Formats: sequence, C-alpha cells, structure tokens
Amino acid sequence: MSVSKIKTKVLRQAYEQTGPTKGEPLILVHGWPDSPRTWDKVLPLLHQAGYQTIVPYLRGYGPCSFRDPLLGRKPRRTGQPVAFAQDIIHLADHLDIKRFHFIGHDWGARTGYALAALFSKRLRSLTAVSVPFEPGKASPPKFPQAEAFWYQWLLCTNPGEKKFREDPTAFGQAQWDAWSPAGWYKHSDLAAAAKSWEGKDFEDVVLHGYRSRWGHAEQDPQYADLQSRFDSTKTLNTPTLLLHGREDHCELVDTTDGAERYFTSPYHRVLLDGVGHFPQRESPELSAAIILKHIRQNSV
Repeated sequence: MSVSKIKTKVLRQAYEQTGPTKGEPLILVHGWPDSPRTWDKVLPLLHQAGYQTIVPYLRGYGPCSFRDPLLGRKPRRTGQPVAFAQDIIHLADHLDIKRFHFIGHDWGARTGYALAALFSKRLRSLTAVSVPFEPGKASPPKFPQAEAFWYQWLLCTNPGEKKFREDPTAFGQAQWDAWSPAGWYKHSDLAAAAKSWEGKDFEDVVLHGYRSRWGHAEQDPQYADLQSRFDSTKTLNTPTLLLHGREDHCELVDTTDGAERYFTSPYHRVLLDGVGHFPQRESPELSAAIILKHIRQNSV
C-alpha cells in the first residue's frame, strides 16, 4: 500500500489514499492496538460503491512521526482524542476536502466524537465502531466494565508501563486474544498490524492517551481550548451509526445502551451477533454493507 505524507505544525502525517479519485471522500481511522490494516477487507467494498478512501495513521503509529525538534523544543507525544481530531482536520484541509464521512474504530471512534463536537460542519456522517459517546470528563465505569479495562489501569502504573514497553506486540496480542471470540484472527493479521507499533513514539502516545484520560498525566496545553470545548459538549448533532459486536469483551455491549439520548440528529445502533471488538475485521462484508447504507442516507 502506497503511503503519502504531509507536514503539519506537529507531524509528518502519513496516510493512504485509494479508490475512485472523484468519489465522495471517506476518512477511516483505526484504533489501538491496530493500524490502517484494520480496514483492508472493507475498503474494496467501499471502492466498488464509488467512494474514495483516506486512511491516516494515528500519531505515533507506523510512518507517522513528530517533527522533532519543533521550534527548538521536543513536541509532546499527545494521545488525546482532540489532538487526533485536529490532525484529521489538518489532513482534510491539505487534501482540500471540505466535508467528509468519518468512520472510526476504537480510538478512531473517540476521534470521530471529538470531530463531531468540535468540527461538526466538516462531517456529513459519523460511523463509530465499538465505542460509545460519553459526554464530559471520563469517570470510572461500572465494575464489569472496569474489569474489562484492566489494561488501562495497568498502563497507568509504572510497573505496567515497564511491561508494555518491554514488548508492545505481546501486550497488543493479549488484547486481541481477550476482546473477541477465540480464533478470530490469523497470526499474519496481528503481525501486519504490529508493524505500526515499532515507531519510537508509539509507546509514549499510547501511555499518554490512557494516562491523560484517567488523570494520571497532564493534558497537552496546546489543545486546552479544544479539550475544554469537548469536555463541555453534552450532545452531538452529526448523523451517527454505532456498530458494536455483542461479543465485545473490551467495550461491553451494555455500555452503548441508551446512547441515543446524546444525539440530536439521527442515531442508529446496530449490534452484530457473534462478533467481538473488531467488526471490520471479523465481519467485513456485513460491516461494509451497514456502513454504506448509513453513508448513502447522508450523502449529497
């Protein structure tokens, strides 16, 4: 897959652009622990339907790197969703894309919610995969969900950081093994994703993402205004689809119950039987069909 790059204030931002060049643009963002390869089985179906796809690497992943040193100082390895959202806007501006459909899984879904809160006029529609919108600052979940989030609590400790840094691939594989029904992936799929976890900034971004979420790291002051606006957002007005596997053992399925109360535009949740945390990988044909229906309902 050919990788392109642009320079922003903070990043040498990497992305893959494929499909019909005159097709309506879709931006698809992966989660953690994953990579743009998460969309590989979905993209051909979107292309066949006439859509152009732009698939960025999140900051810290694969060939996406920080412009270091930046103005004589080392830029923060920020892992906040509002920073990811700003990165997407920089990319869309560079590509002269005024409005687009956004599809995000896991961290990508949180990025989508930040976009809908902060840059709603840029979105035609939002598809969030496996993660609900939860307004306000993060608060401890119910005990079953807290148990599923064991890896987040571990990453907020110094011993957990050490364990993660020793072998990020093994740490990621532990999540793949736990989050979906047994035998759902091939080793080659994991190996392809893990190539994006080898960069020098990957670990710092992941750690900051979870630690800043739960109050164990300072948030980046560069994004203070965006973060304040996002934290104060109570509802979203972007037409939204939530795609969620019933066998998701990371973000438990009941966490998305009642989320429609946070949306003032049409909102639709689809639950997939026998599917875990990675619907786009585990059931790509069905996921693509559901996403395409949502996009078509909200196209020009």
